[in-house]
Amino acid sequence: MRFDVLIKGGQVVDGTGAPPYSADVGLLDSSIAEVGRLPGAEANQVIDAAGLYVVPGFIDAHVHGDLMLLADPVHRPALKQGVTTYIIGQDGVAFAPASKPTLDYMRRYTHGFNGNPDSIEYDWSSVPEYLSRFDRTTALNVAFLIPNGNVRMEVMGLDTRPATDDELRAMRRIVREGLDAGAVGLSSGMDYIPSLYADVREISALCEELAPVDGVYVSHIRGYGPRAPQGVGEIAEVAKNSGAAVHISHYNGPAELLLGLVDRHRAEGVDLTFDSYPYLVGSTILGMVSLPSWVQEGGIEATVARLSDPRIRAQLHSEWFSEAIPYPLDSITLTMVANPDDRWAEGMNLIEASKQAGVSPGDFVCDVLVRSGMAVGIFGARAGDRTEADIRAILRHPAHMAGSDGIFCGSHPHPRGWGAFARYLGYHTRELGDYDWGSAMVHLAGHAARRYRLTDRGLIRPGFAADLAVFDPIAVTDRSTYASGRTEAEGVRHVFVNGTLALFDGEPTGATPGRALRRG
Repeated sequence: MRFDVLIKGGQVVDGTGAPPYSADVGLLDSSIAEVGRLPGAEANQVIDAAGLYVVPGFIDAHVHGDLMLLADPVHRPALKQGVTTYIIGQDGVAFAPASKPTLDYMRRYTHGFNGNPDSIEYDWSSVPEYLSRFDRTTALNVAFLIPNGNVRMEVMGLDTRPATDDELRAMRRIVREGLDAGAVGLSSGMDYIPSLYADVREISALCEELAPVDGVYVSHIRGYGPRAPQGVGEIAEVAKNSGAAVHISHYNGPAELLLGLVDRHRAEGVDLTFDSYPYLVGSTILGMVSLPSWVQEGGIEATVARLSDPRIRAQLHSEWFSEAIPYPLDSITLTMVANPDDRWAEGMNLIEASKQAGVSPGDFVCDVLVRSGMAVGIFGARAGDRTEADIRAILRHPAHMAGSDGIFCGSHPHPRGWGAFARYLGYHTRELGDYDWGSAMVHLAGHAARRYRLTDRGLIRPGFAADLAVFDPIAVTDRSTYASGRTEAEGVRHVFVNGTLALFDGEPTGATPGRALRRG
């Protein structure tokens, strides 16, 4: 028998949960053709995998690669960790469907975590037009979630009120069109504008479009940590109302509380899963964690106008910054600042940056947001939010899958985009034993493939797409840190995407075989 590629002599960890076993893997075109002992096989290219693990390409269940993958199509941070597929369209604030006003708002509002690269021609409006940008133009595959915030803006703008029946019908039509175009589900960001204004009735109605086609509702819920009962209760109610499968993004907080909520709702019949990243510190945009919601009503220009008003500044100082806010200001590090004159503050603690600027921390927050048009990214932590023991308990839960929540803009990003998957492998599997190798592949590939109905991904078996990673189980490790968040992982030798070598001997080949993985 002859193959295009023969991966020979490795230990296959196939994604089913089974332990590593000795086998060769033969590839033909974009698919896995044979798995097993293939002593007489010939191939156009032979990869020596002796001493290495051959695994399904990893699926990042939550990541902000929507624009940065288009701007950086080879995308070393992912390939160097064995990631072959991104689930994009996260947090209800993304880039299709989007009329020009919606696209303009989303580019500016999410600049702090999605980036806003000038190198892209922003000439799409529909989901099909957007997805076509990823077909054989990037090294990775993508699957797409329809963002609730976009759908809401297309029908209601930034209104803070509940949707009317007519508006719900219009939103449902937009969701159906997105699903017909190949989207795998719907996302929301219940702490982000405008999903912040959506209620259970609205989300349930939209999710009724998902249930018949096995779509998934994915939510940045309205509250994490101690507030998780509210957020989890809301998403469970949506599931019960609509019949849709539901999934919680970047689930974090005290494990005893969080996992108890998951177990209770799953026992009640809710089809509920979640993803997490293995770090104690979170990352988002400064406005969301440092300002009350009323200041941000009406969009970016309205917010900037309020922050420039001395009376509102005084009110914020007396009623807001003097109290406990979502992220304590002394825990915040600035990762990305759009205004070039303020980029000296990237990588600095917010309190230290305010001292250098010669203003109070509250004034510095307002000033830097005004000068950057709200486009400021941060990482930070809530006091007592979660411990290392919480992370370890959460990642072992059977409803868990891996997501980096990777952010690829700014000079000092959170390390998770460059390190989360390698950290799961090196630290949590090899060093701590939170997973055995078979279980690790389920959490990093198999669960997400099943959850998002990527029916030919996540396993090494004949007929499946040839998305594969080959790594050294002794050497694989994360190197990115909070001080140096762009440091690449080590130990992944080769990566195949749709049968094409995208990473060879630890370096990208420049190939862009990725596709938009459309539902159905």
